[in-house]
Amino acid sequence: MDDDCPLCRAISAQSMPLANEHAVAVTDAYPVSRGHTLIVSRRHVASLFDLSPDEQRGIWALLPLVKDSLDRELSPAGYNVGMNVGTAAGQTVGHVHVHVIPRNEGDAADPRGGVRWVLPDKAAYWKPNR
Repeated sequence: MDDDCPLCRAISAQSMPLANEHAVAVTDAYPVSRGHTLIVSRRHVASLFDLSPDEQRGIWALLPLVKDSLDRELSPAGYNVGMNVGTAAGQTVGHVHVHVIPRNEGDAADPRGGVRWVLPDKAAYWKPNR
């Protein structure tokens, strides 16, 4: 655990009904939608690629459990699931975590392209002359 890491602090502060040996699910401190959840590695490591195969499996094993829980609680119309690895990709907290973001009809004017909008100039691949 790293005392300066907000995700390490979240792991120690929240009760975690969705957890396994290698990962836990916590509420995002700055949610972009209701129910925005993070699946966080128990070990303080910055990159998914620095986790062991068992630790990686532990993270992905929680994804359907988080989805099922959010489905029961909120019944969203869809999800964005994503991870930022490295500062060039937008990672701001140096602790492995996967974002599970519930989506609803009408929460964006045009949701097409989803995660592709991390590079706005390339997102709208369906438009000519993009």
